[in-house]
Amino acid sequence: MFDEEDLHEIRASHEEWQAETLDPALDAHGERRDRFATVSNHEVDRLYTPADISNLDYEDDLGYPGEPPYTRGPYPTMYRGRTWTMRQFAGFGTAEETNERFHYLIEEGQTGLSTAFDMPSLMGIDSDDPMSQGEVGKEGVAVDTLRDMEILFDGIDLDTVSTSFTINPSAIVIYAMYLALADQQGVPREQVRGTLQNDMLKEFIAQKEWVIPPKPSVDIVTDVVEYATENTPKFYPVSVSGYHIREAGSTAAQELAFTLADGFAYVEAALERGLDVDSVAPQLSFFFNSHNSVFEEVAKFRAARRIYERVMTERYGAESGAARRLKFHTQTAGQSLTAQQPLNNIIRVTLQAAAAVMGGTQSLHTNSYDEALALPSEEAVRVALRTQQIIADESGLADIVDPLGGSYAIETLTDEMESEVMSYIDEIEEMGDGSIHDGVLRGIDEGYFHREIQDSAYEYQERVDAEEETVVGVNKHTMEEDTRPELLHVGEKSATRQIERLEQVKEQRDDEAVAETLTALEEAILAGKNTVPYVIDAVKAYATMGEIMQVYEAEHGSYTETISVT
Repeated sequence: MFDEEDLHEIRASHEEWQAETLDPALDAHGERRDRFATVSNHEVDRLYTPADISNLDYEDDLGYPGEPPYTRGPYPTMYRGRTWTMRQFAGFGTAEETNERFHYLIEEGQTGLSTAFDMPSLMGIDSDDPMSQGEVGKEGVAVDTLRDMEILFDGIDLDTVSTSFTINPSAIVIYAMYLALADQQGVPREQVRGTLQNDMLKEFIAQKEWVIPPKPSVDIVTDVVEYATENTPKFYPVSVSGYHIREAGSTAAQELAFTLADGFAYVEAALERGLDVDSVAPQLSFFFNSHNSVFEEVAKFRAARRIYERVMTERYGAESGAARRLKFHTQTAGQSLTAQQPLNNIIRVTLQAAAAVMGGTQSLHTNSYDEALALPSEEAVRVALRTQQIIADESGLADIVDPLGGSYAIETLTDEMESEVMSYIDEIEEMGDGSIHDGVLRGIDEGYFHREIQDSAYEYQERVDAEEETVVGVNKHTMEEDTRPELLHVGEKSATRQIERLEQVKEQRDDEAVAETLTALEEAILAGKNTVPYVIDAVKAYATMGEIMQVYEAEHGSYTETISVT
């Protein structure tokens, strides 16, 4: 971008500035600390100049929004055309309670629904299972059968709403229930819009919710990807999720590297099944964390698009723009929220959301200020949603595409992020002898990802404990008085009502029809068929979440039992 003569002059003037202006200032009063670094402990320089990006090629490395390599954004007009989808996470208690929260959020201006499930539903067991005791409806909504899904979306037209489902081991069942509900409402499947998290690889890497071993888990994910590609083209069947990797303690670069590696692994699994990359890749979406170091996060998002475009093009031969364009949802960093002085979390979330917007996110969830203490109250949810609306309508951040593009600092950080991420991806590929898919599975099996994340989390906590990393209200600017707000509590009555409804469904359904659909599912698994159509038949017969997942577990074995034995 700059000729050598210009760069020579800039370097010379930089040295002159350091000697004549900077050094006297440092001698007089120094700086706040000896070393400045991001939350990920990536050291940042005092000042950046064109010399730091002397090798940057505008066309190859930046380009224009909506064109490869998509560094500056996946769409040409970005938020000048329409703002990101404001998708607040919601779910607690019974389907009735969450349905009420859904309607409240829609009335307050939310533009997309996002569903949180309770632990039994996430793990594919029913509310009346002994393992579910004390967990029903506690951290998300309980969904046992299609009847719960019918209530959850009562009064909500599926042809007008886009819904995200944060669920993994039992994601195929929720997907089947949503399509069964669309059939009930008369909505053509090709019109159904939404996103299913359905990312089992990150479960084995970070979040630790699983039922069956990694390889068959990826097979089920691929079943959903294959079915969605052919039947629900507006529905994203997998949201490759770095969010939970970051929440487990990874650095920003590890979050991006491990997430992209997981995404490439799913691409390879689909190609192995004979699917076309230009048909499959547009069905993938990604999910990232936005943490406190604003510039690092913006650089991460920009590097993500550039790396993805290059790998999809050069490694997998993707040709269409849709197959080479990375699209992602962002959630502000839950790990950064503090129970101490919770109102401070509003400021943290605002900065994190601003970083996501300046980095070009497609949808956004802003955490509520009380989430370090409990499920969010209505007031806290409203403040979180208003945060997005103020950013969109009052801040001006949505008015300029890639507003930090061209910044010497941002471009340098983007390049550094890309370099570190590619080193990780190359290492994973090497572990798989040329296959990223196999490298990810081997990394899970050998504990590679766990060690990398664990070391980063430990190092961060050491810095906090040593007060090298400031957490306002925790290790600096603390207060003695109790600053906790009024909290939302989910009572035991919700669990009782849920179990009573489950018993009622079991009494009213046709048990013979349920048994037939479950037998058909078992036979499909044994025959190596795509299992999605069989799960849809099962949920329409009102088979329960637990009954369906038990069929998969019976055929593939329990991963928990496998690792406990080995």
